[in-house]
Amino acid sequence: MAMFIADKSKRFAIRIIRFCHFLTENGLALTLSRQLLRSGTAIGANVAEAANAQSDRDFLSKISIALKECSETKYWLEVFVESGTIEERHFTSLYEDCVEIEKLLTRTVKATKIKIEDTSSSL
Repeated sequence: MAMFIADKSKRFAIRIIRFCHFLTENGLALTLSRQLLRSGTAIGANVAEAANAQSDRDFLSKISIALKECSETKYWLEVFVESGTIEERHFTSLYEDCVEIEKLLTRTVKATKIKIEDTSSSL
């Protein structure tokens, strides 16, 4: 599961980079595209860090940060489409991918919390 999230979040980061490049090349919302670029690429970076976590709690912390970055990325995508900066067709695919990653991360956070609780209660 973790490898799947890592691969999906990396591919998503590449799509975000290309999308932000498109926005800035066309003179659209340079400052906001930087925000989207930062949060959209941070998802995969935090997932990558989690892969080398020193403990379950460290893993949970990094995956939780990735989940927060995912939520922020959804926000920026919504702002772009709702402001009319981008067309719906550019928004939909990226947004759906972000929602899918968010669901994967949410399940991972929940499963890790259960694992930590089980480990703590057996001590």
